[in-house]
Amino acid sequence: MAVITKITTQQKNKDRFNIFMDYGKGEEYAFSVDSDVLIRFQLKKGLEIDDFSIIEIQFQDDIRKAYNLAVNFLARRMRSEKEIRDYLIQKEVEEPIINEVLHKLAAHKYINDEEYAFSFVRTQMNTTDKGPDLIRMELKDRGINEVIIKHAMAEYPKEDQVEKAIKVTEKLIKKSSKESQRIAKQKAEQFLLRKGYPFEVIHLALNEAETDKEQDEEMEAIRYQGEKAHRKYSKYSGFEYEQKMKQALYRKGFSMELIEKYLGEIEKS
Repeated sequence: MAVITKITTQQKNKDRFNIFMDYGKGEEYAFSVDSDVLIRFQLKKGLEIDDFSIIEIQFQDDIRKAYNLAVNFLARRMRSEKEIRDYLIQKEVEEPIINEVLHKLAAHKYINDEEYAFSFVRTQMNTTDKGPDLIRMELKDRGINEVIIKHAMAEYPKEDQVEKAIKVTEKLIKKSSKESQRIAKQKAEQFLLRKGYPFEVIHLALNEAETDKEQDEEMEAIRYQGEKAHRKYSKYSGFEYEQKMKQALYRKGFSMELIEKYLGEIEKS
């Protein structure tokens, strides 16, 4: 048995207390505790404590410290259970303590994977250009189970996916003024794939989006690409030059009709 001889408040943290005890060899620092643990175990000067009680007190204090870490982590935004677990593992918190903390957080309704998943889907849908497949993958990475993911993804119906994909496509096409219409569409398709849109949605978006360039816009694009190609092949002449220019511009997605028109234009200049 040991006797508590003194309890002092820590200077840098007024919610923590240093416990000093006499183990029979005089007073010495024993451990520190959170204010809640101090009250829970009714720690006070003169109290006798056995070794088992000290272990239990320190275990509960470790839970409090890990719990406070988790709450501060949650204060920034909602987190999934896996995110909390991974964070506490990173902080070198032991598994039994992590389990106690997660149980306590769930009991206080600070974590709820279903609510988290629904909120995550709505946020990603409203604030990003991500498609459903990418959002689904991110939920899985955050430890959300497949049943919850399926229910949460209902917040992002197909019609909303198509609408978002159309907006993204039209925005990308406008930025691709120096590309042929065909290449601009290909780049939009590749972008939508990377963002997690399914092929069916991409197909609908590309068909419904206003992607057709005016003839003068396509002409401006071929002039830009043509100047680049000319700098590369200017050392050639005659038939060889014409063939290399046609091949280069065709690979850039321009129609043969437009290519012939452009080559006729530069021949006159």
